[in-house]
Amino acid sequence: MSADESAVVLDREAIDELLGTGGVGVLALASDDDPYAIPVSYGYDANAGEVYLRLGFGTDSEKREYLASSDRAALVVTAEGSSGWESVVVRGPLAEIPEASIDGTVVEAIRSIDIPFFTIYEEPPRELEYTLYRLRPEEITGRREKPATGIE
Repeated sequence: MSADESAVVLDREAIDELLGTGGVGVLALASDDDPYAIPVSYGYDANAGEVYLRLGFGTDSEKREYLASSDRAALVVTAEGSSGWESVVVRGPLAEIPEASIDGTVVEAIRSIDIPFFTIYEEPPRELEYTLYRLRPEEITGRREKPATGIE
């Protein structure tokens, strides 16, 4: 059975619904052929079609090294709904939004989204450095489990 026979492609409305205004996903980066994937908090602005990430950095951050060497990133968001599993993959360039350049458009977008706060570091959250990033999607794809037909 091919992947197309076991999954349903999500339309933009379903993708926007799954991404919601924010949540938790997995950010995938790479340095040459060395992959790196980490759980992250994200916010989604459906009107602009952009994803915002609040990334925390501890001392000697491996994440910072991968961010510096990755031209593109992928964010994977999954959820289990009443129809089974769904997933969305957002691919595109990831860029830091320097504090000095946060304009009214970005502030308005961030106000309308929910970037959950969680930390997986040993350091207390007050000791971490947080930076806001924008993922500008070049490609957004989504799939849902194909409903069972009851025939086995």
